[in-house]
Amino acid sequence: MGSTPSIAVTGSTGALGSLVAHQLAHRGIAQRLLARTPSKAPELPEAEVRQFDYADQSASAEALDGVEVLFMVSAPEGPQRMDLHRAFIDAASKAGVTQVVYTSFAAAAPDALFTLAREHHATEQYLKESGMRWTFLRDSFYQDLMPHLAGRDGVIRGPAGEGRFVPVARADVARSAAAVLADPAEHAGATYELTGPQSLDMADVARILSEAGGKQIVFHNETIEEAYASRAVFGAPDWQLDAWVSTYTAIASDAMSRVSNHVEIITGTPPMSLGEFLRTAG
Repeated sequence: MGSTPSIAVTGSTGALGSLVAHQLAHRGIAQRLLARTPSKAPELPEAEVRQFDYADQSASAEALDGVEVLFMVSAPEGPQRMDLHRAFIDAASKAGVTQVVYTSFAAAAPDALFTLAREHHATEQYLKESGMRWTFLRDSFYQDLMPHLAGRDGVIRGPAGEGRFVPVARADVARSAAAVLADPAEHAGATYELTGPQSLDMADVARILSEAGGKQIVFHNETIEEAYASRAVFGAPDWQLDAWVSTYTAIASDAMSRVSNHVEIITGTPPMSLGEFLRTAG
């Protein structure tokens, strides 16, 4: 390539980052793909690949040298996630990155019921204090994950009650991210709530999954105690059990029930409904 790409994309070997990278390539925008395993990065026109690791601040700063705008997918879930985020943001600042587009989460707040949304809020705050410009993409739960909520018996279990949320297709988040990256200055300092077009409760999700898949899916509203007990068999650490259960309690609270038009504002095209996504995926 004749010049250094001004845009870098993390997570290019993952589900969201790879979609964003393909969207940018479709737009003919040069980019640098950052990957822990460069051989797994997609081969795209106008794209170069650099090795990096959230935990290796020196390698990250080197990989970001010459980059102006960074698309930052959150680090893997775990107890060290915030440490990784801080180290990577510091590396980006050191490398001279001027703007970070960060994949946050709906209803991110220091006291969010969904425990992982607290980490997203803390990351937003750290970015605001970094001196770099920022754009936050607060994604709702992905429609892509909805078919995996039911057990083998066709039952979705969790303490969600009749609470509502607005799941969004990962592809619509990727379209939005690519549009922001194509004109980053226009979106500097903006916080976008990226949702689908329908506010649903878990009974609605079960019904839509049933209609799309031809197999009956039902929702069982667990108590919080039942939710912890039914998940304890997986032997997951406490932080992960809390995240799993709080997925449903956050929905029950209606904290994520509001439909946003930000996907359409950013891209000019409305987002897919869950039914439309399932028909497309099928």
